[in-house]
Amino acid sequence: MPRKDTAGEVLDLLQTAVTAMGGQQRPGQQQMAREVAESIDSGRHLLVQAGTGTGKSLAYLVPLIHHALKSSKPALVSTATLALQAQIVGRDVPRLLAALKPKLSRDVDVALLKGRSNYVCVHKTGGGFPDDDDPGALFTLGEEKAVSHPAPAAGPTSALGREVVRLRDWAEETETGDRDELLPGVSDRAWRQVSVTAMECLGAQRCPVAEHCFSEQARAKAAVADLVITNHAMLAISAFEGLAVLPDYDVVVIDEAHELQDRVTGAVTGQLSGSVISAAVTAARKHTSASVEELAAAGRAFDSSVEGLPAGLMPSGLNEEQQLAVFRVREACRVALSDSKPEGGDAGDGGRQMARSRLLAVLELCERLLEAPDSGEVLWSSRPSTFSPGEGYSPADDSAPATLNIAPISVAGRLRDGLFDGHTVVLTSATLAIGTEFGPVAGGLGLSGAGAPEWTGTDVGSPFDYPRQGVLYVAKDLPKPDRGTSPAQLEELEALLKASGGAALGLFSSRRAAEDAAAALRDKVDFPILCQGESSMSALVKEFAEDDATCLFGTMSLWQGVDVPGEACRLVVIDRIPFPRPDDPLMTARTRAVAKAGGNGFMSVSATHAAVRLAQGAGRLIRAAGDRGMVAVLDSRLATARYGGFLRAALPPFWSTTDRSVALGILERLNAGQRAEA
Repeated sequence: MPRKDTAGEVLDLLQTAVTAMGGQQRPGQQQMAREVAESIDSGRHLLVQAGTGTGKSLAYLVPLIHHALKSSKPALVSTATLALQAQIVGRDVPRLLAALKPKLSRDVDVALLKGRSNYVCVHKTGGGFPDDDDPGALFTLGEEKAVSHPAPAAGPTSALGREVVRLRDWAEETETGDRDELLPGVSDRAWRQVSVTAMECLGAQRCPVAEHCFSEQARAKAAVADLVITNHAMLAISAFEGLAVLPDYDVVVIDEAHELQDRVTGAVTGQLSGSVISAAVTAARKHTSASVEELAAAGRAFDSSVEGLPAGLMPSGLNEEQQLAVFRVREACRVALSDSKPEGGDAGDGGRQMARSRLLAVLELCERLLEAPDSGEVLWSSRPSTFSPGEGYSPADDSAPATLNIAPISVAGRLRDGLFDGHTVVLTSATLAIGTEFGPVAGGLGLSGAGAPEWTGTDVGSPFDYPRQGVLYVAKDLPKPDRGTSPAQLEELEALLKASGGAALGLFSSRRAAEDAAAALRDKVDFPILCQGESSMSALVKEFAEDDATCLFGTMSLWQGVDVPGEACRLVVIDRIPFPRPDDPLMTARTRAVAKAGGNGFMSVSATHAAVRLAQGAGRLIRAAGDRGMVAVLDSRLATARYGGFLRAALPPFWSTTDRSVALGILERLNAGQRAEA
């Protein structure tokens, strides 16, 4: 069929969907749908920047559905976060399919596919795996008995124990086993008691209850679906490890694509420490008959080899002592793995599998560390709280043993081979280009250089009247941010929250900053403040969206993908410019590479990184044509530093002020207007 006919059919479906939903096509939406349809039809990769409010989900879902109805393979949508994944599955796709039903030749089968640890493990809840070895995650003896054999008048007394009891009850009723369907959510510590990682899983061939496995059921459904919704971490595993975690697809749309490079890098970053080796030793002793004395000794030698090693980039790689120590650990792991193989009758032993998964993880890390000089990977040393990708930094404990970290300096080559080769890829985001240039993002993903596949880039704009709908307030008079959250910032934040009457999304540079701010302000305001980590992300966002006074504080997971239009989010507070830390090892390595090539490392790496994330955070404010509100940045450098203009240029064109009294007055009027309407 000629390409223009395909695009025409897609645009007809788009108009049908928009009309049935009671709306009208937004500027740029039709252009994007046409571009996506032509990309799918031609097989040429597409990078499309679509500003907030374009309706980009609809603009790519319609051509994907049109294609999926004719293809023998599923089409994929990949998101950066589980929150955005849930939004597409729970809201966007059902509404769209209902609107298009009269026009479609048949029903469209949609599947949601996540990593294995997002599903409850039936074998574990049935007693097939031991409890988490982390002492902080275990019940007291009395609580264990209460869970296994409930007494008539007694039950678990701790919050953790009550969560696990509720989880076990839910596991008997749920049809999907998906953590995000559990409301209210539970803590990560509780969830670990009923889930396993991919490495811990026994696998469909060995698990005695495989036919009831929620993860396997999700994979089976995805294999025959028309449209599969997944996430960037799954794409990373597929591209880097070649594992069949995704169905055989022909087209994929990558939403929030500006995050793809970092998400893929994070998914394949490894860490080796003496405590990791020790945990493998303990698990092997407890759950297998393998002798691990040599591995224990090798672990002590490893700790000795990194004693006194300063935190930071290791540009020369391992020294001779460290190489010998890592080699010794690797060989000891090989012996332990060989000696711990399951025998005839115990193939379904969950404890053995957990122990072997830890041994295998250590073995693979050792091999990567030893091969780093020839593989283009970056090594760095860290100590507890020194470096947490995506969450930020806090002071290191110099007395703690060092951890060796390894990650690829670039994921471009592997993405070119594992993602772009053999598939048609559409990448979209509100912040995908730097200025008007798509080249830097495309290059980081493997779409530049000799032999790179063909691609096009387009910007379809945004329909919102930002100067009339939003205000940018920069707290110019605050001192330059230091580590942590300062008293001045907390005072400023308190004033802003009270003026707004809540309804604030607090975007923080670290989990600790978010938690500290929530703890400090909860006793000073008369509306709820939720904080990331207290429940599942979907549960927190749902609670935030349902009340026009509740506030939600969190980190990078909230900087993108959270879509809460209306009065429930009339204030977005950003605690500081989201620069990578100057001694972030990966950013340091990338900055040096730019400088070596003659470029400006700070502007090309750090400032660009910050600009994209700042724009993403500010984009949480205006989500619909009727939205009004303020983005408040508690970092004076946005107004005073030389690079401030570069960063502000990446933001939507809000009306701006640095006057605190003006900002508070605007928020008070917004709050008063909301109360009057209520």
